[in-house]
Amino acid sequence: MDLYQFVRDIPDFPRPGVTFKDITPLLNDVGAFRAAVELFVQHQSSNKRKVERIVGIESRGFIFAAAVSYALETPLVLVRKHGKLPHKTIGQSYELEYGTDVLEIHEDAILPGERIAIIDDLMATGGTLNAACELVERLGGEVVAASTLLELTFLNGRDRLGERPYYSFLEY
Repeated sequence: MDLYQFVRDIPDFPRPGVTFKDITPLLNDVGAFRAAVELFVQHQSSNKRKVERIVGIESRGFIFAAAVSYALETPLVLVRKHGKLPHKTIGQSYELEYGTDVLEIHEDAILPGERIAIIDDLMATGGTLNAACELVERLGGEVVAASTLLELTFLNGRDRLGERPYYSFLEY
């Protein structure tokens, strides 16, 4: 299935000069959503190192991470923006393509040595995904897979991830 046809461009959102990649048409089509989830599941299933936890990044990353976690019967961990998690957290600041923010994770969400897959909907500059990787690593986890549905390759976000394994399914 050609998933590109289910992603639409929204010019000047969330600010002038930015073209937002809107995945709501994909989410609104059962077949396209199922195909996207299956891409993530197949990618994680083919990982030579069995993933012990799936980490989903707020907010659209939750959609795919939850579905993959369910399909693989693997625990789900949430990485959220500052102040959104109810228990003790650690935080990591990061730069977006249009500002800065802080991500947090519960300090007891990952055990040292656990193999972690991180899932988000899109990688632009790599700031969000890199911050999530750093949070996992600060808790002692090992990032064995990081993946996004979409990647804006012209922003070179992969560079921020260093040697961490990363894969995207749709490139722009």
